[in-house]
Amino acid sequence: MATMDVMRGPGMERLSRGAKEAANHPWAKKLGRMGYAAKGAVYAIIGVLALKLAAGEGGRATDSHGAVSTVAQGPFGIVLLSVLVVGLLGFVVWRFAQAFADTEDKGSDAKGIATRAMYFLSGAIYASLALFALKTVVGASQGRSKGTQGWTATLMEQPFGRVLVALVGLGIIGFAVKQFHKAWQGKFLEKLTLTGLAAQQRHWVERVSRFGIAARGVVFSVIGIFLVRSAVDANPGEAKGLGEALAVVARQPAGDVLLGVVAAGLVAYAAYLFLQARYREL
Repeated sequence: MATMDVMRGPGMERLSRGAKEAANHPWAKKLGRMGYAAKGAVYAIIGVLALKLAAGEGGRATDSHGAVSTVAQGPFGIVLLSVLVVGLLGFVVWRFAQAFADTEDKGSDAKGIATRAMYFLSGAIYASLALFALKTVVGASQGRSKGTQGWTATLMEQPFGRVLVALVGLGIIGFAVKQFHKAWQGKFLEKLTLTGLAAQQRHWVERVSRFGIAARGVVFSVIGIFLVRSAVDANPGEAKGLGEALAVVARQPAGDVLLGVVAAGLVAYAAYLFLQARYREL
């Protein structure tokens, strides 16, 4: 009870107000916009590489780390990667602001706390990606990443490990369902200031965004299903990350067509993130 009183006391309220003021600073919002653009660039690379694979043009199924490596290997790679690092760090700052300063006014009830926890988790994931990109810029030896199968194996070694892996998989499936629901409802448009666009342009923004969000839901569904399957079979080797999930899609009947559709959807999701960078209310 004493702890709860402290959390609700004037000191905590002043801290919360201070965090919100910092999050509302123009530079914080600029970092947020840079972050959405950087995240969009990562998804665009993943989607384009998958499209090239589907078309037989030498692409590959990869994840965010593979996208970073692709940037590094291209023309002006280190310069572009340095810009990407700054953008990713901006996204991390903005995600933490959403989590701790509650910039989205999610509140402190169970639903609000869960949403803000997801913002924090997203920030932590992109902090790891930003660190990977930074090490690539400075040429630091990174070793081999454990990947999805590695951390799945580590988790399974813990008490009730298979249950934990199954719960993570179910959580990812739940997130995928939420993406489908988000695409269907279209409430994400409420956060975009599109008043300066013509009706036809707004129509295309809506269609592209819905397609992109739904495609992301497909990929995360595959990831979640294989995590649950790995828990049931006690086999970490069955766990799949983003790149491996795209490879699974490619191996299905008419896989080139299916992969092409999903890859195009990921490019559409990248476009949605670029739209957020430009038009989102922050």
